[in-house]
Amino acid sequence: MSETLFFLLFSVGVMAVMLIDLGVFKKDTAAEVTFKEAGFWTGMWVLLAISFYIFLGYNGAMVHGISDMASLKAVQQAYASHIDLGTGSYQEALAIFQNNLSLEFITGYLVEYSLSADNVFVFILIFNSFGVQKRYYKKILVWGILGAIILRLIFIFLGAALLQKFDWIIYVFGAFLVYTGVKILFSKHEEEEINSADHPIVKLLSKYFNVYKRNVIGHFFVRMKNTGKLFITPIFVIVVVIAFTDILFAVDSIPAIFSISKDPYIVFFSNVFAVMGLRSLFFFLSSLMGLFRFLPMGLGVLLSFVGMKMLAHSKLEEWGFGTLSSLGVIIGILTISILLSVIFPEKKKA
Repeated sequence: MSETLFFLLFSVGVMAVMLIDLGVFKKDTAAEVTFKEAGFWTGMWVLLAISFYIFLGYNGAMVHGISDMASLKAVQQAYASHIDLGTGSYQEALAIFQNNLSLEFITGYLVEYSLSADNVFVFILIFNSFGVQKRYYKKILVWGILGAIILRLIFIFLGAALLQKFDWIIYVFGAFLVYTGVKILFSKHEEEEINSADHPIVKLLSKYFNVYKRNVIGHFFVRMKNTGKLFITPIFVIVVVIAFTDILFAVDSIPAIFSISKDPYIVFFSNVFAVMGLRSLFFFLSSLMGLFRFLPMGLGVLLSFVGMKMLAHSKLEEWGFGTLSSLGVIIGILTISILLSVIFPEKKKA
């Protein structure tokens, strides 16, 4: 199996599950998503990610079309030169490679999914500022997230190409992540209002397109009968805002995952599972806002850690600090921030 064929099959499989998740086969697709349904699909996407992790552990060779020792070593030199395949047989070397591949995926997924929590809170602010009715949340997130995946795909493979050509880019990514992490740690974690009229995406779309003043039964476009002019509706505007807002977050998260894996396919797969689970996570976490008060600080520490890991990657490899060690540190950071939030909940104002 070639990389292209595996990529296409993966995309078809994800799309099939996504269509079921989005309720394409339901009559009332505009119905509000319940807390129970959101919780179910949040768990389902996590379970699918874990299943894919297990699949990579046993069949990771399929991702790159590895069939013999020569092709294995070629892929290892391109994306995982830090691991030692040993001096054993092809099957033993392949087991080492696949184990590392699966660990890179689950670690990257955990980083991306935890960083997605910030996206959720910003999406809530966007919906509130634009005055979006809850029955439109589902449709907006569907198309907004699909747009985000396409933009991330371009961003990921562009980043991978730069890393392959310019080794020093990894230090730029690392310094940027440390700066971002420290900035999060020392910033006030208060909700900021978003002025929908002054949003740059709104201004850009208003400049080049006719924008209708109100929503028309959840449609993205509407054509005026008297003039024949085509207008875009506010819902379409918000979809574009959601997609580009996700890309702003990807500026942090994608360099973070490149500290874990330089394999663009693993980076993309982990991003897809994290982003596709974002819609259900939105409805799940929107009911629990404020519960994890120390999570933003934990994410700041996490970004600083992966940034420093990028800056010192050569030394860490010498010391044997690999993917499994990174996974342990990341789980520890997230667990501590959640436990602190539960032990020391935020006091409600009178």
